[in-house]
Amino acid sequence: MGNAAYWLERIRTMDFPMPVRVMNVCGGHERTISHAGLRGALPKNIEIIPGPGCPVCVCPEEDIFSAIELAQNPNVILVAFGDMLRVPCNGPKASPRSLEQAKAAGADVRPVASPAQMLSIAHDNPQKDVVFFAAGFETTTAPVAAMLAQGTPDNLSVLLSGRLTWPAVAMLLKSESAGFDGLIAPGHVSAIMGPEEWDFVVKKHNIPAAVAGFTPDSLLAALYSVLQQFQQGQPELENCYADVVPQGGNPTARKIMAETLDVVDSNWRGIGTIPASGYAIAEAYARADARKRFALEVDHSRKRVGEMPPGCDCARVVLGKIYPNQCILYGKACTPRKPIGPCMVSDEGACRIWWSSGIREQARKIPETA
Repeated sequence: MGNAAYWLERIRTMDFPMPVRVMNVCGGHERTISHAGLRGALPKNIEIIPGPGCPVCVCPEEDIFSAIELAQNPNVILVAFGDMLRVPCNGPKASPRSLEQAKAAGADVRPVASPAQMLSIAHDNPQKDVVFFAAGFETTTAPVAAMLAQGTPDNLSVLLSGRLTWPAVAMLLKSESAGFDGLIAPGHVSAIMGPEEWDFVVKKHNIPAAVAGFTPDSLLAALYSVLQQFQQGQPELENCYADVVPQGGNPTARKIMAETLDVVDSNWRGIGTIPASGYAIAEAYARADARKRFALEVDHSRKRVGEMPPGCDCARVVLGKIYPNQCILYGKACTPRKPIGPCMVSDEGACRIWWSSGIREQARKIPETA
């Protein structure tokens, strides 16, 4: 397949009279691109734009608020993936604004890494209601679906904030200014759902695309494929991660997800509702649905409900409209130690990734990428 230096040299021989923008939609991809310094090694007229690759960043603010409210119930143990604990919501100043703050105030909030840990916590605490706050894209939603299919203890329910990746890209492509000329599609999502899920990018919008893995050589191979397609004017979908991503994805995982979950119109924080972009627990598994068990409803009278924190530009970062260091809060009011927006909290957030890769200053110019 060739190593990173091989693909980089091939890219450098390509001639583009105008800038070419290629979007990636995976936090893991963005981490490799940033930490390996791939942007700085590319010709100046080739841009890689971080797009909607962070499920924590788009998790509805109102779901975070509900999780905090549940956590403050003395009969509830609230469990969540570690990234979710520090994501702020727009709660009242006198109340906890994150699960981490709720934990500090005495709530039983526990970070976990897998559904197996939730089951263990539920079995060990039969007298408590255990609520799993599950935010994620298809890759992390699949194990949640498997847990539901296998059956959950009576005291375990799921507050599901699962999202699909492709509808956000479809929304961008349907807009007047998509802001990119090619797409690097996510490897792990494609391993579950199949690479053909990204066919619409080529067939409906005539934009080149390639599925990539997570090493610099795989990402550069996919980038070269996209650039070559663009140069030749022959868009197609190339699978540059075929050893992990088979045609059709993972049929068993897809079947279980279809049985246990419904695809619904869903809210993306700071962005709005995107049609058919989220997962809801199917009626047959309603017993394990925390929204129904606790009759959760959105309080639309709450100040800034559903919005990003004041001044936070995470939504435009997620959509690839600006780079992370073009947010006015980046590196000043908002840092990993004291994050204001979710993009600086999550390990998959572009702001956190850029910061950890050494970019500490705001951009001098703040033009939009689209």
